[in-house]
Amino acid sequence: MGIIRLITGWPGPSGFGSATTAEQVTEGIDASHLTVVITGGASGIGLETARVLALRGAHVIIAARNMEAANDAKQNIIKNNQHAKVDILQLDLSCLKSVKAFADNFLALNIPLNILINNAGIMFCPYQLSQDGIEMQFATNHLGHFYLTKLLLDKMKSTASATGIEGRIVNVSSVAHLHTYKEGIKFDTINDKDSYSEKLAYGQSKLANLLHANELSRLLKEEGANVTVNSVHPGLIMTNLMKHSIKLMRIMNLLTYVLWKNVPQGAATTCYVAVHPNMKGVSGNYFLDCNEWPASDFARDPKMAKKLWDYSNHLLQSVIQHNY
Repeated sequence: MGIIRLITGWPGPSGFGSATTAEQVTEGIDASHLTVVITGGASGIGLETARVLALRGAHVIIAARNMEAANDAKQNIIKNNQHAKVDILQLDLSCLKSVKAFADNFLALNIPLNILINNAGIMFCPYQLSQDGIEMQFATNHLGHFYLTKLLLDKMKSTASATGIEGRIVNVSSVAHLHTYKEGIKFDTINDKDSYSEKLAYGQSKLANLLHANELSRLLKEEGANVTVNSVHPGLIMTNLMKHSIKLMRIMNLLTYVLWKNVPQGAATTCYVAVHPNMKGVSGNYFLDCNEWPASDFARDPKMAKKLWDYSNHLLQSVIQHNY
């Protein structure tokens, strides 16, 4: 039934499906009381998410590595929506120093934070280490977002407490989390070049997004904080994310064209989980096509989630002490 719904666009239990666009899923929603940080909001589904949330009245902060592209994105949004509230701040997720600088700059604005969308990512890139000495896809897709969330979490909790408005964290994962290394996460050999696979490393990083969300959700529930955390798969979309594998993606597109989405459809699930009233109180789940979906066994393993949480904190501490 799931694959039929995906191909046909038939709606699921939420009333939305694979053909739903971000504008459709947010129709009638007033987000004027919300402040949103979105990483990678200068292009692709991140830009569409930023545009649509601004259209609904949210104050959107685009966090991007390329400030020229971020400014272009901001101007394009404002050109078509003169009332849009959009700001840009620099963020390079592969560099923990940049993540800390972004968080400091954002917190210095002394504004609320209701929604954090961990959207940015890289995909299928050749083996390389970040400037902090960590395999690049794991560093950018997981560890940078893990650190960013850690630095902004107190602001989200205090905002939720002061306003009574539920805070929401959205991790943009991928169905690619199903296609990872045989052990799920290579805790002992994260930087090993000989065993590196660009596709499995991507899957590993997307699995890490899910495990991060699930463990953080568990901890926040335990604490009684009014902040939810969920993961989404946006769908198959041809964007700049695929620049390292454009030939492969074009072949896949030809063979599986009925499964691919356009960008407005690709941003729908993120927007649904971020602002839709149906999502109130929902936390620790995985969504595809605006409906809850079962993640992999690895993704649902609480022991692996806890292990990744501890491993990520230890890695952060080690890098910060050594480099900064």
